[in-house]
Amino acid sequence: MKTDVQVQHDVLAELKWEPSINAADIGVEVKDGVVTLAGHVSSFAEKWDAERAAQRVSGVKALAIEMDVRLFGLSKRSDADIARAAENVLQWMSVVPKDSVMVMVENGWITLSGTVNWQFQKQAAAGAVRYLMGVTGVSDQITIGPEVSLSAIKSDIEAALRRRAIADAPEITVKVHGNDVTLTGTVNTWSERDLAWQCAWGAPGVRNVVDDITVNN
Repeated sequence: MKTDVQVQHDVLAELKWEPSINAADIGVEVKDGVVTLAGHVSSFAEKWDAERAAQRVSGVKALAIEMDVRLFGLSKRSDADIARAAENVLQWMSVVPKDSVMVMVENGWITLSGTVNWQFQKQAAAGAVRYLMGVTGVSDQITIGPEVSLSAIKSDIEAALRRRAIADAPEITVKVHGNDVTLTGTVNTWSERDLAWQCAWGAPGVRNVVDDITVNN
């Protein structure tokens, strides 16, 4: 098991390794495996990438985000400009059904709403607007409408876990209630937890995934 000092060292190294991040502007504190990222970043995309980088490090049990986005000069955009840019990029995406996602912008913060058929469409929409200039945050309130029966969803998810060779797949329990899936159990790394979450979202018709898996570090 890593000490907090080792986890801090590894998170700092991972931030420096990620080329999209200016690691010098981000501070890292660790207590009992809980990592706090603090500081100022120049875009929401950089903030997002920093969060994902920290999650990749083994030994990280949870994240506390105290970073804020500070825009300067040409990086600043009006809410109307951001909204137009977001609508345009969504219209050009082949994987997002036309006019299925609505955009609202307030103080640079984008809120997406609407309904799509699959989780990958929901993720694609949020990912498309995340990297627009002037964005300070993204709230993804898009819902998923089922296309097929959920009768075999539990076995489908368990089979996906086995196919993807997750070492701790037998330790993960899948419960299905209506359109909601709850994952419980333990895994050894954050990446395995994330892969299990992706497997659950990969099942057709899933509207919500409750991730109660713990990382056993």
